Amino acid sequence: MASTMDALSPEAMLTFYRRLYPFKSVYGWLNHDHMPTRQWTHREFAFTLAGDVYVRYKSYNNADELKADVCKLNPSRFEIGPVYSARPRDKKTVRQLTPLQRELVFDIDMTDYDPIRTCCSEANICKKCWKWISAAVKVLDESVREHYGYEQLLWVYSGRRGIHLWISDPEALDLTDAQRKAVVGWMNVVVASGQNEGMKKVNLRAGTKALPPPLQAALDTLLPYFTSIVLEEQDCFGSEKGYEALLEFIPDVKVADSLRKTWSADPTKPSASKWLDLKAEVKAKDRSQRAPLMHAMEDIILHYTYPRIDAEVSKHRNHLLKAPFCIHPKTGRVCVPVDPRGIDSFDPERVPTIGQLLGELDEGMVVEGEESSPDSDVQRTSLAPYVEMMNKYATSLMDLKRKAKQDPDTLAW
Repeated sequence: MASTMDALSPEAMLTFYRRLYPFKSVYGWLNHDHMPTRQWTHREFAFTLAGDVYVRYKSYNNADELKADVCKLNPSRFEIGPVYSARPRDKKTVRQLTPLQRELVFDIDMTDYDPIRTCCSEANICKKCWKWISAAVKVLDESVREHYGYEQLLWVYSGRRGIHLWISDPEALDLTDAQRKAVVGWMNVVVASGQNEGMKKVNLRAGTKALPPPLQAALDTLLPYFTSIVLEEQDCFGSEKGYEALLEFIPDVKVADSLRKTWSADPTKPSASKWLDLKAEVKAKDRSQRAPLMHAMEDIILHYTYPRIDAEVSKHRNHLLKAPFCIHPKTGRVCVPVDPRGIDSFDPERVPTIGQLLGELDEGMVVEGEESSPDSDVQRTSLAPYVEMMNKYATSLMDLKRKAKQDPDTLAW
């Protein structure tokens, strides 16, 4: 089998773009229509070329134009930006280029869990720490649908250590930067890495005794993940550094000191046992003393399991995000769509790589006289189910827009 670097050669990338990349599927998803609209023609694309050359403000009339340019430039990756007030490629000739629309996007990266995960660090991931991503997908998917009413959600594996969420509802597309900042501010319970990481976010309860309904719903979803990930597989409190981080959340100094004394005598005592010790301390208190400690336990669960969102990605319409189905330059894996309903069984290590796909193409070579096409090529590879997932999603967006045209009062497209 070819090495990752061989598989990522310019020749291999060009073959992938020519024969396997689903340009029409991406077009349908972004355009919401069969005929080109401003959501496509005024959309910015940006390319990373050989030598780390970065090209922005590219735009196209249709999917075929995009494919032709991608095959000509042969980028290592390309990104998708907003819909502008004019065609991005006319930037030098128009008076002003203003971002008008953009999918509401969220980015969750495993490196933001480095302060709490014990199995891997930096760019490395495994099945154990990926469970944090699974928990994040479950919480965000439920919260966005239930509390914002958005329904057009596309989850995309980043190709290495994270996942992206693209929300395509018309109301989400039209959000201003201020509105996006408000949304992500409300949902960003745990500050991402590099921004006072390790400190809990204050005022989770906004001055009330109970958690806000969305956080209470998230807590219910996250409880089993806290047990399986934090207490068992990661054993986050199984060291002195780990349990000291836990004790920072305890508002009662006497309780914290008592637990510290117990745990310092046996620092490697399993996290699940230490959590039981904390529960016992809370149970021993009277009702008035117990409430703040129980609130602290809820804060601990949220801190260690709630999605760690890269807020900057979500705040601005002009932010660019890697296109689905691009190849990750380090792993060679395809950035494939993910079904949130099956996120617990999703294994990033089983996502097809470019080397694997090109090998599958070679094994299923077209016989003499048989005509090759991108669609038929994809069907001969393990990329097929992911492209089908994207096609179904794009079709659903087109159907919604068609219904909105027939009944304008139904949806505000």
